[in-house]
Amino acid sequence: MRVFLFFISVLFAVPGVMAEQSPIRISTDDIDLILSVSSTNGRLYQAYLGPRLLNDADVASIASQSSLLKAEVYPGSGAEDYYEPALAVAHNDGNLTSILTYVSSETRKIDDNVVETSIRLADKVYPLEVTLYYTSFARENVIKTRSEIRHREKKPVTLRRYASSMLYFESASYHLAEFSGDWAKEMRRSVQELQFGKKILETKLGSRSAMHVYPFFELGFGEAPGENRGQALLGTIAWTGNFQFTFEVDDAGKLRLISSINPYASEYELKPDETFSTPDFIFTLSNAGTGQASRNLHDWARAYQLKDGQGDRLTLLNNWEATGFRFDENILEGLMKEAAQLGVDMFLLDDGWFGNKYPRANDRAGLGDWDVTREKLPHGIPHLVKSAEAAGVKFGIWIEPEMLNPKSELNEQHPDWAIRLPNRETYYFRNQLVLDMSNPKVQDYVFGVVDKIMQENPTLAYFKWDCNSPITNIYSPYLKEKQTQLYINHVRGVYNVFQRVKAKYPELPMMLCSGGGARCDYEALKYFTEFWCSDNTDPVERIYIQWGYSQFLPVKSMAAHVTSWNKQASIKFRTDVAMMCKLGFDISLKELDEKELAYCQLAVASYKRLKSLIFDGDFYRLLSPYENNHAAVAHVSKDKSKALLFAYDIHPRYAEKLLPVKLQGLDASRMYKVEEINLVPGTHSHLRENGKTCSGDYLMKIGLNALSSSQTTSRVIEITALPESAISLK
Repeated sequence: MRVFLFFISVLFAVPGVMAEQSPIRISTDDIDLILSVSSTNGRLYQAYLGPRLLNDADVASIASQSSLLKAEVYPGSGAEDYYEPALAVAHNDGNLTSILTYVSSETRKIDDNVVETSIRLADKVYPLEVTLYYTSFARENVIKTRSEIRHREKKPVTLRRYASSMLYFESASYHLAEFSGDWAKEMRRSVQELQFGKKILETKLGSRSAMHVYPFFELGFGEAPGENRGQALLGTIAWTGNFQFTFEVDDAGKLRLISSINPYASEYELKPDETFSTPDFIFTLSNAGTGQASRNLHDWARAYQLKDGQGDRLTLLNNWEATGFRFDENILEGLMKEAAQLGVDMFLLDDGWFGNKYPRANDRAGLGDWDVTREKLPHGIPHLVKSAEAAGVKFGIWIEPEMLNPKSELNEQHPDWAIRLPNRETYYFRNQLVLDMSNPKVQDYVFGVVDKIMQENPTLAYFKWDCNSPITNIYSPYLKEKQTQLYINHVRGVYNVFQRVKAKYPELPMMLCSGGGARCDYEALKYFTEFWCSDNTDPVERIYIQWGYSQFLPVKSMAAHVTSWNKQASIKFRTDVAMMCKLGFDISLKELDEKELAYCQLAVASYKRLKSLIFDGDFYRLLSPYENNHAAVAHVSKDKSKALLFAYDIHPRYAEKLLPVKLQGLDASRMYKVEEINLVPGTHSHLRENGKTCSGDYLMKIGLNALSSSQTTSRVIEITALPESAISLK
């Protein structure tokens, strides 16, 4: 039975209770969010959130009952609502109560797909205003919402809570899928049923904000979120700092969802006429499970959010696993030749290339001193760029410009630039401190790190931008008495630098890294072409990690490298796992024998031939590693003419029954040629259907025998529609 995500507690008209204002309808092709103003108190209420309504009369009917449903869109604190508010303000006179009523609304059509609705609310007692913004993306079925808060009181007011949005749901039950983890075990999914009271997902780590809790969630209504079944809402907040999601089930069994910056230690002093803007909360709703919801977000991100979301990506060879900190020019130039031999586009130089008074020989010194280590690299970065170009590849470089080591010249020259306590012993996470990005001088310095490298090396092709430490020793020498604004102003400073880099170098690809995947939010990804999912490159672990991230992020944004982690797995298995995302290598070719090298070269060539399908096709999660000893995913082109199936045997049981893998997203009426690719030279395919022609209907209903009973094995299967291949379905 379908579960509707709107309130049906009152299905009858009540005399005298009719909205004076026409319903405010925020729609996509498949979703309706309907808001209404009460004629009794002038407040704004949510009347409906669910599948798009077909009849205008139904919209008007449900809107007329909204005030009875007690679903106020942006309630303030201190009034008659006893649950978590969206807004909490301490006014000049000490009063903690705010009640917002409707003033006006405006709908602006940005293009044929995007519509922005703004709704102005105001307090009748205090000169306080809140403007709510809803931007709907019709084809992608995505809505993003944020708020702006301003006032004209004589003195600053204190914001104690400032939500991006509040949404309401009514269902028989609510099931939350959350994503948690730590270094090398990112994005682990768990599901629980929400009961009366509050469930909070939040982080308090500041810069490396998603180290333990990730800024994503899934809600299932009436049942746990399913890949291909049930109604599912996927939500995320675009904020590279402390965030908070509050899920509160009230005494009537309704669920309210509040998304916001985490108000922890973050009371904000808002000056008269200053505008406080909250981050975007982004969500999509699907009646066909989380798989369709994910594809909604993927399409939206590629079109509107991810930097160069519809562009290409560079394959690469990184030096870290091969060398660590121990390298010189000759070693790097040898690896550049290996990159060219492998067939990738770029060589990426990782950590360890900088510092002279305190050379970066380990992670205990050098951070902050971005001059090339003369002893290691006497001819500097320009020489390395030219060497890479001579080898036939591009050159990229690693930086971590928001941090410093205590053993650095920067720390000696500007000790007040780091976040640290003035009167207590300093705690060092990973032997480093976070620079105070609320300080404009620090912002100039961090931008200057990038700008100097680019000025000296205008053909440099790529930055890997790392951020290894959360904020510790929480005190800003710059903010002085306004310490509660550190967490917010720090993130704003980070964005200021990102914006300056993007403005000056708009075509520059950059990877977002944070001790692995601790920065993966959509606001940061406006400035980065991809992010590093995890330092854990064990292919078995990566199947789970990439499965988790793919719920919310397109695979072209997910950097995945072939390394020496888990050598018990073949180079084919390691490569096939990385190929489902944005492929790179972090390995020395000297570790490979002749057949393994030939295989990697073949895989790179196949990847380059098929990467437009991988990057821009529809992504289907077919077989979950959480529920099976195997996993399978597929990329399907938008026109359904091509598909690529990745099938992984993780740890099959003895004599386990193997079932065919059923494809999704194909054209049932077309004929497709099935061909296993990425075969190790000298081997042949054991796929029963290899070389055969099958209908899309067959492939989706019967499937391919793509699994085996062997440990850590994989198959990559290319599925190509035959021209003019419609079949007769009788």
